[in-house]
Amino acid sequence: MDYKKIRKAFSRFFSWLGLVFCSLIIRFIPARYLYIFATKLAFLGCRIARKQRRIALESLNIAFGSEKTSEEIERIAKDCFTFMAKAGTELMFLMDRPVLLKKHVGLSGEDNLKKALDKGKGVILVSAHFGNFPLLMARLSLEGYPVAGIMRPMRDRRVERLFMAKRNRLKIKTIYSQPRKVCVETTIKALRNNEVVFIPIDQNFGSGGVFIDFFGRKAATATGPVVLARRTGASIIPCFIVRQKDDTHKIIFEPPLQLESAANFQDTVVINIQKLTNIIEGYIRRYPADWGWIHRRWKSRPNE
Repeated sequence: MDYKKIRKAFSRFFSWLGLVFCSLIIRFIPARYLYIFATKLAFLGCRIARKQRRIALESLNIAFGSEKTSEEIERIAKDCFTFMAKAGTELMFLMDRPVLLKKHVGLSGEDNLKKALDKGKGVILVSAHFGNFPLLMARLSLEGYPVAGIMRPMRDRRVERLFMAKRNRLKIKTIYSQPRKVCVETTIKALRNNEVVFIPIDQNFGSGGVFIDFFGRKAATATGPVVLARRTGASIIPCFIVRQKDDTHKIIFEPPLQLESAANFQDTVVINIQKLTNIIEGYIRRYPADWGWIHRRWKSRPNE
């Protein structure tokens, strides 16, 4: 009997029950109490999710161990849990209220996106698991942009079906990262239809990517945005959603990335993925609590 699998199954089941219970509360809660409820959830989650808290502290020490005190790192970890609780409650609340969502999320630098789409070759929005990024895609869809997002399916199929239904209602196309061949073909088709494709490149990519400097340490990183841009002529626009002090959000469209060319294709990919990773790191440094520190970003190591 595999006790580890049984334990995981029980954990996911009770997590699902918790999500259902919270979603029922959020459905009927007045908007003014939304973030009070989220803060209480964060307090509880920070104490229950010990494994995730440990991973967050490990990741923060890799990134900031030589720059910040242990007290500062502890504070960012707690703020990260608060951010995740707020983001989760917002998803359950705002994605069912499109009018309110549109008021809650503003746009900055939208001309960068419009000019890129005018070329007719599609746009690759390169971002990270930073800020409440599902709201980013939802807001763009409500604005009338044809949006697709490349993402990994959630481990719990019940949770995946719940959020898939919300994305479908808002006309957000889901492109799963696996199988890889299907993902690439679907993405190329979307770009050739002049659609906007959201690609986060901030998670550990195992042996399939390239190793890039991220907070001073090599991290396995996906190469998709640069490869796809070279194949289709699509523009690459770094894009991030930033929480404001009043818990509204601002989507920021950076200027399109100017692709640099090197002596060979591999070096070209590495140079440009490093440029994109530097932009992502810059946002995380400015808003450290807005990034998902509970992910083991540096898990894969290069062969020495």
